[in-house]
Amino acid sequence: MTAIKHALQRDIFTPNDERLLSIVNVCKAGKKKRNCFLCATVTTERPVQVKVIKVKKSDKGDFYKRQIAWELRDLTAVDAKDAIKESSEFDLHFDKVYKWVASSIAEKNTFISCIWKLNQRYIRKKIDFINVSSQLLEELPKVTEESVPSGENQNVGGTDEEAVDEYQELNAREEQDIEIMMEGCEYAISNAEAFADKLSRELQVLDGANIQSIMASEKQVNILMKLLDDALKEVDQIEWKLSSYEDMLRSVKEQMDQISESNHLIHLSNTNNLKLLSEIEFLVNHMDLAKGHIKALQEGDLSSSRGIEACTNAADALLQCMNVALQPGHELLQAVNQQQQRFSDLRELFARRLASHLNNVFVQQVFLLLLPSAKGHDQSSTLAQHSAELTLPNHHPFHRDLLRYAKLMEWLKNTDYGKYEGLTKNYMDYLSRLYDREIKDFFEVAKIKMTGATKEGKKFATLPRKESAVKQETESLHGSSGKLTGSTSSLNKLSVQSSGSRRSQSSSLLDMGNMSASDLDVADRTKFDKIFEQVLSELEPLCLAEQDFISKFFKLQQHLSIPGTPVETDGGISTRPHNIGGLQSAYSENHMIRQMMIKIFRCVEPELNNLIALGDKIDSFNSLYMLVKMSHHVWTAQNVDPTSFLSTTLGNVLVTVKRNFDKCISNQIKQMEDVKISKKSKVGILPFVAEFEEFAALAESIFRNAERRGDLDKAYLKLIRAVFANVEKVANESQKTPRDVVMMENFHHIFATLSRLKISCLEAEKKEAKQQYTDYLQLYVIYSLGQPLEKLNHFFEGVEARVAQGVREEEVSYQLAFSKQELRKVIKEYPGKEVKKGLDNLYRKVDKHLCEEENLLQVVWHSMQDEFIRQYKHFEGLIARCYPGSGITMEFTIQDILDYFSSIAQSH
Repeated sequence: MTAIKHALQRDIFTPNDERLLSIVNVCKAGKKKRNCFLCATVTTERPVQVKVIKVKKSDKGDFYKRQIAWELRDLTAVDAKDAIKESSEFDLHFDKVYKWVASSIAEKNTFISCIWKLNQRYIRKKIDFINVSSQLLEELPKVTEESVPSGENQNVGGTDEEAVDEYQELNAREEQDIEIMMEGCEYAISNAEAFADKLSRELQVLDGANIQSIMASEKQVNILMKLLDDALKEVDQIEWKLSSYEDMLRSVKEQMDQISESNHLIHLSNTNNLKLLSEIEFLVNHMDLAKGHIKALQEGDLSSSRGIEACTNAADALLQCMNVALQPGHELLQAVNQQQQRFSDLRELFARRLASHLNNVFVQQVFLLLLPSAKGHDQSSTLAQHSAELTLPNHHPFHRDLLRYAKLMEWLKNTDYGKYEGLTKNYMDYLSRLYDREIKDFFEVAKIKMTGATKEGKKFATLPRKESAVKQETESLHGSSGKLTGSTSSLNKLSVQSSGSRRSQSSSLLDMGNMSASDLDVADRTKFDKIFEQVLSELEPLCLAEQDFISKFFKLQQHLSIPGTPVETDGGISTRPHNIGGLQSAYSENHMIRQMMIKIFRCVEPELNNLIALGDKIDSFNSLYMLVKMSHHVWTAQNVDPTSFLSTTLGNVLVTVKRNFDKCISNQIKQMEDVKISKKSKVGILPFVAEFEEFAALAESIFRNAERRGDLDKAYLKLIRAVFANVEKVANESQKTPRDVVMMENFHHIFATLSRLKISCLEAEKKEAKQQYTDYLQLYVIYSLGQPLEKLNHFFEGVEARVAQGVREEEVSYQLAFSKQELRKVIKEYPGKEVKKGLDNLYRKVDKHLCEEENLLQVVWHSMQDEFIRQYKHFEGLIARCYPGSGITMEFTIQDILDYFSSIAQSH
């Protein structure tokens, strides 16, 4: 390596006035080993430039050349990879990171140490040395390049680095002194040896003067030593005095320690007394209930507003006293235990008084609400009185009176959940029977209004309900957990009377059971719609008001942890205690509200289903009204609360209504398939086609802006497909009326209906109906026109057949069967008079085929006229092409045809 250094210095760096300070043999990490040298150099001229140069051997291998040079000031970091474990890898961070692998660890460490020294001496910006051992980073005095001679024969190795380490730069004062000395000696530059000798002699003179000066100052040194001895004696005296003072202070310290300990005990006693006083004040302030509160809990009036307020305040104060957070050890105090027992007794007493009073309030309020129904002699008279106005009783006064006890119910819920639960079950039991009677009576009145029954015309198979019976029933309400007795009346089977006159059609798609929709008119359906809407409008506020009251009165707005697991039983909602060691389960109070509402309004869903069944029995079209109304109310209820009792109940009933609607559609399709046509009369417009028009017109008026429009669109598609299929079926079976006429008339009627109603989901079917009508009109016209000119048609059909077989048109007349003579014979058989007679007979036949209500006779006749003229022109064209120059023409002209058709149409 030394020979390489000398070679590099001689061949590369000396010609460039550079000095090589350190060298390392490296190769790039992760690539093939192509060795090169990294050299640390400095310039011999000022300003000094420090560089790191990459030197590579030439391809021929006989000399070295510079490849890349980096300024040391551009170096930002040196990463030795690992400061503990020796590694030959290192990174130099210039404009990018250069990764190297040294040939030996010693060369790597020497190179990094040289870079650190150069950075300390020449570069102001410090380089980051990462993972470099601290032993390599040693501070050296700064050097200048003048101190090291440059030349070809200088050392480049370790001796050069030692020279750099021993060199010390002159400061400005020293430089100035040397210049003065050199100016004072003329031969200082020309004869350096003489100048050095002179300086040596002067230095010897100065050394001698220094020695003499030191010897002359011996007396002063002796004096100084004596003074130091005296000072030491004084220090010993001061130390002796300080020791005596320390002994005196030691006794004082012991006395002060005793005083401090005594003061600490006094302070501790005062602190304990203050804490004891604070605990006593805490217990007295938080566990002392005012006498007024105790009296209110024991004897307070729970029937007046002032008494309820006093009891509420007293109950809250009692709850605060019982819920005081006692510190550890308080429970060991007898007074605290006695006070807690007193509070428990007061809580039990007041909870028992409150539960008994609220139970009596429930019974009294229910009795007052049941009392009006006991004034009449029987239920039929009550229904007759309410039949004029379909309304449900308002329970707002009852709720208003009970809401005064809402805070007390919350207190009871937090302190004695067992009694709270008992009141909850009693309330559900009482109110369920009250609502059963009111709702059933309400639905009976609704059924009467729907069927048109009156007090004289309909009798109800119900037991008479006297006032004594109601009194006996309300007396049973006073039981703590017993159920109300008695029964509510219900309607027997109602015979539904039909109104209006029977329609002319023989069959009806709307017959359901024993009822016939043909006996009902639009007024009856409108009446049913209003009654059904009134029923839903009365039920909704009733259920919402009761649910709002339950939420406020029983304090069930939020999700709370309730002791025990609520379960549904035959008697309502009860609590199942937890197993020992089990976790307390959380129960949704929204679910509890729903369970209470289900218990209280248990008859709503069955009564609604019965009412829906009755409406469907009266007229299957009522399912359309019910589907729209019920969907709207379900949508409204879900917007308010999608999980409420009202939303769930109406949603269940909506499923039944939708099934009835689907059943109605299915029955109509079935009845289409069962239609039978008389063989002796013409078909005309089929009954189910006319009734589809009626259904669509009614449905469009009902479902206008309805939420369930999609259900109707699906029903339309099913019905129209069934109509199309069964029209074709009847046309195929028709014997009296031609198939084309049946198809033409009915599809024309369907197209007219769909065009008038503008049903968007049936646009494709409307186009199909129009196409079917047009196609069958054309078929019927062509078929009918073939009969008046039968021989002429056969003749020209033969001519066209010969041409199609390859016979040239001008050669057709040479065929024996289609000669000119044969053509003249056929034409003579159809003079104008015979043609008019044939057309007159055709008109009469068409008139017999077509029905009057569709009024297509003139349309068909005009189409026949156009088709006849088209055939006439076609025949003339064949004569001109196949019989040229023969002079053969028809016995009548186009104007004659127009006159024939016009006169025949006017004559009839």
